[in-house]
Formats: sequence, C-alpha cells, structure tokens
Amino acid sequence: MLYLLPVIAALIGWVTNYLAVKMLFHPKLPIRLMGISIQGVFPKRQGQLAEKLGALVDQELFSVEEVSKKIKELSTSPRTMDQIGKRIERTIREKLVKSFPMLSMFLSDGMVTKVTETFKEELRDFMAQSADDLSTKLERELDVRKMVREKVEAFSTEKLEEILVSLMKKEFRFIELVGALLGFLIGCLQVGLTLAGQ
Repeated sequence: MLYLLPVIAALIGWVTNYLAVKMLFHPKLPIRLMGISIQGVFPKRQGQLAEKLGALVDQELFSVEEVSKKIKELSTSPRTMDQIGKRIERTIREKLVKSFPMLSMFLSDGMVTKVTETFKEELRDFMAQSADDLSTKLERELDVRKMVREKVEAFSTEKLEEILVSLMKKEFRFIELVGALLGFLIGCLQVGLTLAGQ
C-alpha cells in the first residue's frame, strides 16, 4: 500500500492542477458560497482583459500611422501607376476610338502615349491627395484600442474560453502534467522518508 503513495500523489497533483485550469473559466457566472462570490478568473476579468488587449494591439501590434504610410506608398507606387497607364491606354485605343471612330485618323501611337502620360500625371496627384485625405481620416477616426476592447468585451464567455484554450492548450496541458509530476515526486519522497524512519 505504501508504494501506491506516489501514484495517488501524482493523481492528486494532476486533478488539483486540472481543476485550477478549469477554474480559470468556470463558473462563468458568479456563485455565492457561504457569503463568498466565486467566478472564473477570465469571465470575472473580461473587461480588464479587453482593455489590456486593446492597449497592447494599439501600442505594439497595429499602428494606424503605418497603415496610413503604406496607403500613401501604394497609391502612387510605380506598379500602381503602370497599371493605371495601361488601363488609360487601353481605354483610349478601344473605347474612345469605338465611340468616336473619326479619332482613329488623328490618334498616332505617339499621341496616345502623350495623352496617357498626361492623364497619369493628373491621376498621380489626385491619388496622392486622396491617399493623404484617407490617411488623415483613418488616423482621426480609427481607434484601434476601442475597437479591440469592444470586440473582446462582446465575446460570450464560451467564445472567450474557446479562443484562450485554442491559444494555450499546450500550456494548460503542461500545467496539469507538472502537477502530476510534482505529486509523484512528493509521493516518492514520502515513501523514502517513511522507509528511512522504520
């Protein structure tokens, strides 16, 4: 019977840590026991988690300024302007000439190129200004911290548990196994001390 002690201690250690992990999420709603309110850590602190997560995303992970900078870069990038130039040229050669057949007599390749470049320059200025306006509006109106906070606060406790468990499944399993291992080692120590005392 004495030699079963490490196994029993390992089982107790595993069960204790398993229950501790479960109590991070349960009970979902507060329960009053002998005048004490008991609720899972994450459901109880969902608002604080939402606030911290919003601040983390806003300060460390997602920058509206970086998005604005990227919009400005892409709006007038050589690749974008090249695609616009091809579209303008195709429109002139196919649609404009089709609508006004007489133009085909006057539109040489050089003239089409010149018209295309003129439109491209105008559009580059327009797109740069539009990108600036959009970036300014984004920076003024997009509150990442608030958006993340509201999304996390709106999660049901089931959804919050599902997300956190999917993110930390291995860590939770590790905590349970550590409990079993520590329980087993303590059980072995007790067996050793008991045998030494005899």
